[in-house]
This record gives sequence, C-alpha cells and structure tokens, in this order.
Amino acid sequence: MKKLINGPEDVVREELQGIEEAHGDRVRVSYDPNYIVRKDAPVQNKAAIISGGGSGHEPMHGGFVGMGMLDAACPGEVFTSPTPDQILAATQAVSGGKGVLHIVKNYTGDILNFEMAADLARGEGIEVEAVVIDDDVAVKDSLYTAGRRGVGATVLAEKICGAAAEGGASLRQVADLCRKVNANGRSMGMALTSCTVPAAGKPTFELGEDEMEIGIGIHGEPGRERRQLATADEIVEMLAQPIVDDLPYGPGDKVLAFVNGMGGTPLIELYVAYHALYKYLHGRGITIERNLIGPYITSLEMAGCSITLLKLDDETRRLWDAPVNTPGLRWGV
Repeated sequence: MKKLINGPEDVVREELQGIEEAHGDRVRVSYDPNYIVRKDAPVQNKAAIISGGGSGHEPMHGGFVGMGMLDAACPGEVFTSPTPDQILAATQAVSGGKGVLHIVKNYTGDILNFEMAADLARGEGIEVEAVVIDDDVAVKDSLYTAGRRGVGATVLAEKICGAAAEGGASLRQVADLCRKVNANGRSMGMALTSCTVPAAGKPTFELGEDEMEIGIGIHGEPGRERRQLATADEIVEMLAQPIVDDLPYGPGDKVLAFVNGMGGTPLIELYVAYHALYKYLHGRGITIERNLIGPYITSLEMAGCSITLLKLDDETRRLWDAPVNTPGLRWGV
C-alpha cells in the first residue's frame, strides 16, 4: 500500500486538521465529535442543511460546507457512516431557529444513524426533515443498501438546496426541492481500478489489466457486470443509456451533465468522457445547459468515472447558478 499518510488510524483526524488550517476563513472544525460547520454557523432564521458519510469521497461532503451549500458535514471513518452523536452535535451547532434538513445518501448505516440523530434533535425542539438520495440506476440493491444507492445527485442537491436556503426558503420548501432534485436526477459509474482503504491495506477488489467494472458504487461495491475494456465512447454509452432510459429523458429535455472523477482519473480523460456524453445526448435531442466536470465525489484513488444527469427547469437552473463559496465549489463571489 502506497499512500501519503502517517498511520491509518490518524487519516481522518489529520485530514480535518488540514481542512481547518487551509480553510479556516470559511469553516470551523470540531474534533469531539468530528464535524465541519460554516464559519458563521448558526445562521439565524435560515433553514440549515447537513449531510455526511464516510470519509474517502472528498471533497464530498466537508468540501461543500460554506455559503450557498451546506451548513455542516459529518465525516465518518473511511467508507464508514458518521455516528448519531456526530450528526446530533452538528445539527445543534447549525440550528438557527428555522429547522434543519438532513440530506442522506441511501446507505443502510447512514439512514439508521441520521434517523437516530433526527429523533434526538426533535426531542430537543429542533425541527428536522430528512431526504434520502437514491439516484444510482446501476443496481436495485447492493452490499450497503436496500434500494438504489445515493451518489452524484447528492452533490447537485446540496448545491441547489443550499442556494434556496441561502435565499430564505423555508425548511419544507428546501426539503421539497431536495426531493425534486432526487426525482429528476440519475447516475451510474464505472471503475478501471479498485481502491485501497487505508485500514485494509489491500485493494477492495481485483480487476485485470484489460477489465473494467460497470455500475460500481462509491465504496467499491461491485456493479452490474465486469467487461473487457472499451473505448471512451463505448463506456459512456454503457453508462448514459441506462440513465436516459430510466427516468426517462427525452427529446427537448434540458439537463445538467455531471461527469465525475472517482479520484484517480485525470481531467483529460474526464473531458474525453464529457465529449462522448455530449455527442450521445445530442443524438437523443437532449440539451446540456449546465455542466460539472471533475473529482467531486470520489472513491479514494479509484480510476474511473460516473455520470449524473439532472433534468433542469427554471427554478433548479437559477439555483444552480446562484453564488457559492465553499472549499470544493465556488462561483459567483
């Protein structure tokens, strides 16, 4: 195992220290328990938004804390759900009197722990709503989930809902918007290599030199099938066709296209993939109106990519364009 770490047991704590030292102008970090909040939290009379999950997917979620996106993020250990005490403490830290939204990826541990924290927070008089993201079309159930996994649409929901909350929307309005994003977003990913969890010290799975895994999850879960390596155009079609067919997306639709790197994929390859996706969607009469390209929801050093499409309307387009100022996403400021 070759990694730029000290000890596997120290990775998350030392990462949080680095985030605090690098981005102390925008965020505050708590270490007992671990969570990250925006510097000005709690913002009074604003619906607050929290998300979280296992570490190893950076910049999601901690890199998306700040103006116009998340109020707090709860990092678990690598590929491990955050604990209820982390989520409760973060909820308390950002509660400004207008309620708190939990955006939860559909993984069993995440759902159980967020539910427990939400119940405890409600017992303290904090209004909490939760929305589960389940946008992955690759498999119905996986090692970690009942139902579809929550992946790329999480990032889009955090940005769009964050803008709405920043603009004064109520908790119910922000939660309904999050459900709308989830309903209109679909994702699918693939891997060229596995990744190595520091505590495990060996790859999560093995792929031959000429093999790829189609439909993987962000924790290295197996996907739909293992296939021989193909061209970028062929790979993108393998991912895009199930996405387009699932919602379905059709001629005249306008979308946000998110081509995400899994952590070990150079940008040159992601732009090749975006070009292939552009051609594929153009052939279907689907117009890309907005895009996001880069490693935003990663799986440690895994090589591969995922594609997320979100059907846009005037509301979601406007909120996507709204200013955001976080360590991992910034524009308009």
